[in-house]
Amino acid sequence: MTSITRRAALAAGLATLADPALAAFPDRPVRWLVGYPPGGGTDVLARLVGQSMGARLGVPVVIENRPGAATNIAAEAAANAAPDGTTVFTAGNETLVFNPALYKRLPFDAETGLRPLGLMARFHLVLCTKPVGGAATPAEFLEAARARPMDYASPGIGSPHHLAMERLARDLGIRLNHVPYRGLAPAMTDLVNGTVEAAVLDMAAGAELIRNNRVRPLAVLSAARLDGLPNLPTAREAYGLQGFEAYAWQGLTAPGRTPDDIAARLSADLAASIAEPAVQARMREIGLDPLSGGPEQHRAMITAERALYWPLIKGLGLSLD
Repeated sequence: MTSITRRAALAAGLATLADPALAAFPDRPVRWLVGYPPGGGTDVLARLVGQSMGARLGVPVVIENRPGAATNIAAEAAANAAPDGTTVFTAGNETLVFNPALYKRLPFDAETGLRPLGLMARFHLVLCTKPVGGAATPAEFLEAARARPMDYASPGIGSPHHLAMERLARDLGIRLNHVPYRGLAPAMTDLVNGTVEAAVLDMAAGAELIRNNRVRPLAVLSAARLDGLPNLPTAREAYGLQGFEAYAWQGLTAPGRTPDDIAARLSADLAASIAEPAVQARMREIGLDPLSGGPEQHRAMITAERALYWPLIKGLGLSLD
């Protein structure tokens, strides 16, 4: 080895020691746990970001789907995994905000079992009605709901779609009849065929139905109008609900005891992957809004949404035990 080569190697080694984001990473594949079945928005997001992160880490990232128990099966597996950087888990508001209020006991510690690494994306939510005979405007929806409790579908009790609709109902002073399904696909099917009158759909799953007029979109629950649906009002605009916004969002976590240097490396590579123009373009193409923000922003999001949703869950008497 020449002196120049030795000096370059020494400099690279010193840089690695100085920057925890460049810390040595285990030379083994990373297992990325997803608490939902293959093919949905969460799974697609994990595969998209995982491919980019794998290239940065220098090891394959393998997606492992472990659906069930409102993501608790996958969360438990992640919390109990070796804290060596080779297991990560998609954890959003369902896992870290809703479930601690919906279950008296969780199979993992919601405070210390999972270490937030950073935010990834949020799913825009849209209030929709059945295509034939349903309310055609936000005003008609409100009038119909005031006359009688209408049936609305969701992917299940405690899902972001369910709790967003209940927040909207509470703020509008109306009562709705919740019809929970085992996933969003059957809920959307029954909305299209008119079995139920309304639902909150996320754009990742419902965009095609909305654009093809198979359901009627009434209002977006985001803070601002969507580029893809510029004529669709927000709930703030439609109903005068100042400050109202609701999303399904997701971040990445590692086992709670993951060392700081490994967590920093994962966080840095996650942030760099989310910032890639090609990754952001693909996210927007499938109806996702890329989010920037590291561990602190991830924790802040969890804290803020717990303050918002825990009183709602308690007030509704919801439980999944």
